Amino acid sequence: MPDDQEKGGEWLFRLKANQPELQAGVALLFERPVSPLVTVRQKNRHGDRLEVRELALSAELNEWAHWPGLAQVGRLTSLRRRQGQTTTETSYLITSLSSQQATPAQVLHLVRGHWGIENRLHWVRDVTFDEDRCQIRTGAAPQVMAALRNLVIGLFRLTGVRNIAAALRTHAWHAQRAIALVTTPQGITQ
Repeated sequence: MPDDQEKGGEWLFRLKANQPELQAGVALLFERPVSPLVTVRQKNRHGDRLEVRELALSAELNEWAHWPGLAQVGRLTSLRRRQGQTTTETSYLITSLSSQQATPAQVLHLVRGHWGIENRLHWVRDVTFDEDRCQIRTGAAPQVMAALRNLVIGLFRLTGVRNIAAALRTHAWHAQRAIALVTTPQGITQ
């Protein structure tokens, strides 16, 4: 990571259970009030779920935070309310972005942007293409298949397709549409 920073890159990671000491240390830091705090309120597109996110960032680092280039740590609290049910999830993050480089609102935007990538690419590959159960495991074939899946997703996204699974079904039954998608992607939509 320090090499990336020397080249102008920055990083932002959500802490997971595979870093228990770091996660516990950052959590301990947030046991007392921290400022600044940013709250973003959002309703999903179906209108039946309210999500409230709070991100608190701190440049005050404790003895558990031994990461090269670490500038800030954060606590993200997500409250979801749907049909009278409320759930709360707290996660922690670390970043090389200083408070001068990114405000809490900007960091929250970056965290949400990552979920956009997760939902629009990784989830599609994991669920729609069922990539984890693929039996192709030798040579360059796994990379080739991953590239082909990404190509299909990219072509569909270029044509404005929002539901990849539905588009796959449509194109599976209409081979001429699949061929047209490859030859003139801007002219074909779902």
